Amino acid sequence: MDKEIPLIEQQNQKRRKYLLASVGLLMLLACVWWLRNSLNSSIQKSKIRIAVAQMGNIENTLTASGEVQPEYEQVMTSPIAAILQQVYLEAGSAVKVGEKIVELDKEFTQIGFEKQKDQLELKKNGITKLGWDLEKSFFDLKINDSVKALKINSLRAELENTKRLHKAGGGTREAIEQAELNLRIAQLEKQQLENDIRVKQKTMRSDIRESEIQAQIQEKELRELERKLQQANIVASRAGVLTYVNKNLGSKIAEGEVLARLADLGSFKVIGSISDTYAEQMKVGMVVLIRINDQIIKGTLVNVRPSVQNNVLQFDISLDKRTSSLLRPNLKVEVYPITESHTNIIRVANGPAFKGTTVQDVFVLRKDGKAERRTVEIGLSNFDYVEIRSGIKVGERVIITDLSTYKNVNELTIEE
Repeated sequence: MDKEIPLIEQQNQKRRKYLLASVGLLMLLACVWWLRNSLNSSIQKSKIRIAVAQMGNIENTLTASGEVQPEYEQVMTSPIAAILQQVYLEAGSAVKVGEKIVELDKEFTQIGFEKQKDQLELKKNGITKLGWDLEKSFFDLKINDSVKALKINSLRAELENTKRLHKAGGGTREAIEQAELNLRIAQLEKQQLENDIRVKQKTMRSDIRESEIQAQIQEKELRELERKLQQANIVASRAGVLTYVNKNLGSKIAEGEVLARLADLGSFKVIGSISDTYAEQMKVGMVVLIRINDQIIKGTLVNVRPSVQNNVLQFDISLDKRTSSLLRPNLKVEVYPITESHTNIIRVANGPAFKGTTVQDVFVLRKDGKAERRTVEIGLSNFDYVEIRSGIKVGERVIITDLSTYKNVNELTIEE
């Protein structure tokens, strides 16, 4: 007959089973961890990049793009509405001063010029005629005024005779009053005529001046049209290279339409583009680095363009070396505006190991040939260097290869 096991004994057996299972699981996990570390705690030296910590300077930069453009580019536009008749040079051609680029059919504008010239001559003749007419009217008024003066003298004499006749008893009082009235009327008429003369003089000067101003306006318009006709001969005013030429022969060209672009390849600038997120950091006068292949050219931000298109902000860069052999039109370049700089600091060459966080872990080589994990504090960074604020000393060698797969390893063996 089986003996019943006490409840306490059953509970103790269960505890032992749980304990054994837990110990076994912990041992299994420990074995897995040991095995993983033993397999991943070494790496070949050829698979890593090593940089030596050194003292130096560093600039914090933004990442932007840019395009090289000629510093001076002449845009040639059509001064008149015309038809594109002939193209003499292609884009990319070197151009000398005075060399013809395109030819416009300016016959219609020439006809308009001749018409305005004739109208100006008519206007000048009209001014001369107006002067004669006004002079005649003024002369007539002066003659009338002289006639009025003679009439007044005659009436005044007649009044004196009437008074003498009345005094001798041969005239009447009514005759005297009539003579006085006639004299007064003549005097008022003369005053009115004198006022008309003064007004006529002012009117004459005003009319002639108005006509002269109108003629001057027409003359200026004529000179402007003549200048446009001269400019319609599209020739190079300076030596350079054509970057664009309108080749649509026979097409109607509107006034102001671009016909050609002439660039002076003796000096260049860079047009930079960056996300408008960094708009507040872009300041006129800040230093900008331009990377062309593996070389760096310095420049200065001279203008931030006010308009933003597709969330992209553009800015102009004046280069320190505007005539470098590295530069050519429309070349795409990397642009790095410098927002901050530190001097006499510890720096390490930038690489995939640095993730952009302020505090992170990297592997530092020891003299025994192994690399140990170390926590470092990061400062400024750019495309070349990373500032080390703490955790690494000058002269120590740092692995700058991304070793994220060894994040649980505190020590690495470097194999030759």
